Amino acid sequence: MSGSSTRPAEEEGGSPSPVRRMSLYPPPRSTRHTARRRKGWAVAAAVAGAAVVVAGGTAAALVLGPEAERDPGSGSSVPDTFAGTWEGKMIQENEAGEHVTDWDARVRLETGAERGSSEWFTLNCRGSLTLQERDGSRLVFDYVETYDPEDRCVDTSTLTLSEGGAEDTLDARWEATSHDGTTMISTGTLS
Repeated sequence: MSGSSTRPAEEEGGSPSPVRRMSLYPPPRSTRHTARRRKGWAVAAAVAGAAVVVAGGTAAALVLGPEAERDPGSGSSVPDTFAGTWEGKMIQENEAGEHVTDWDARVRLETGAERGSSEWFTLNCRGSLTLQERDGSRLVFDYVETYDPEDRCVDTSTLTLSEGGAEDTLDARWEATSHDGTTMISTGTLS
């Protein structure tokens, strides 16, 4: 036979070759452990992040002291002294200071919250309170009506609460403008 043969050596009667096919490219790298390595890095990063948060909180507590945890600052949330359910009678007067009506009120506030709820149950009205200002022993809330089936209450108003003269009481001042434009002010003591 003349020329070169393209058949494998074993077919030609030669010794079998241990390498049958050769590639010029390296074999693919195993991905069997890649996911495990990625998961390990993610867990390590999460643990490191948590350690930084805990260390930062501990450092802040040590620097700022126990008052910082209880009193987060002006305008931010309800302090312990205002937290709870408060009830009392509100006395409403017109702009001339003449008596208009009395109504019963209930206010619910939670420590650290920025919102609360109120109910003017004599008038069958309910609303949400959003803290707008915190100045020492005084809190100012925006009131937005959420329930008024008889259309007797105003849609929005301002409720100011301050520490009362007697222990475990709050002085309340409710200011609103009626549907016809009349300014209404109600004051009372909640306990």
